Amino acid sequence: MIETYSVPLTTLVNEFDLEVAFAATDYNQVRLTVPEVSRPGLQLAGYYDHFDPMRLQILGNAESSYLTKLNPAQRSAVYDRLFSYKFPALLLSRNGVPSPECLVMAKKHNVTLLRSQNPTGSIITAVTTYLNSAMAPRITRHGVLMEIYGEGVLLVGESGIGKSENAIELLKRGHRLIADDAVEIKKLSGSLLMGTAPELIRDYVELRGIGIINVAKLFGMGAVKQENAIDLVVNIVRWNSQEVYDRLGMETQYEEILGVKVPMNTIPITPGRNLAVILEVAAMNNRQRKMGYNPALEFTEQINRHFDQNMGGAL
Repeated sequence: MIETYSVPLTTLVNEFDLEVAFAATDYNQVRLTVPEVSRPGLQLAGYYDHFDPMRLQILGNAESSYLTKLNPAQRSAVYDRLFSYKFPALLLSRNGVPSPECLVMAKKHNVTLLRSQNPTGSIITAVTTYLNSAMAPRITRHGVLMEIYGEGVLLVGESGIGKSENAIELLKRGHRLIADDAVEIKKLSGSLLMGTAPELIRDYVELRGIGIINVAKLFGMGAVKQENAIDLVVNIVRWNSQEVYDRLGMETQYEEILGVKVPMNTIPITPGRNLAVILEVAAMNNRQRKMGYNPALEFTEQINRHFDQNMGGAL
């Protein structure tokens, strides 16, 4: 199930150390529900056809300069109409000081006024990036997420198949843990999936027969990572002699997560197979493929050339 999120205005204020010039009576209840922000330049000139009142509004130097050229009555009328749309808050960048008309209309319509010392462009970029991450669509999947040679590898498979045990072996080989048992996956862009652990179980791994261990304290802080992109899904299955497994790797399998197709390897296990080494090879092979090198294709072409040459010599 895909979850949707919103961000309390108070959280945004604390995150970016914003000054509250005027707090509306509902200041503590206001939540941002869309990740985009707006600079209401056209709106100040009276054009509201495509105005989105769900967005945080930001006034920069250009908008403030325009407003100073108006007389007090005109400014009052402009602010009166703007604040009547009851958007979450108005943020003034570059330590902009709200005019008396702005304060009066903000109080009249009960809209919060905020100030930031940052330049307009940088605060817009920072806030948009933060909101996109905080409101990104997400799901929680059962599995283990590891960083192996820089690749985010999501291990999935039935409960008890050995995902956590192999995570420990990979940790001993110098790789890093992002999440065990539950992986929270966020879609940050059209093709970028970011995985992290729920706060409650971050850095912990459950080992049957031993119990819960804290990876950061047992292996050191270098053995854990807060989040990582998901580059490869590895589906660990029990060996079934009736199944036909891909031996060349010519056809790339994919797992669709939040509408994003992620390359997937299905690895059958039997007693004695060193799965940690196989996972390392899978990560390196996936990295090679992203860089444009496909060993399965190269091998097939080499075999075809061999047969073509032999057939040509026989003729």
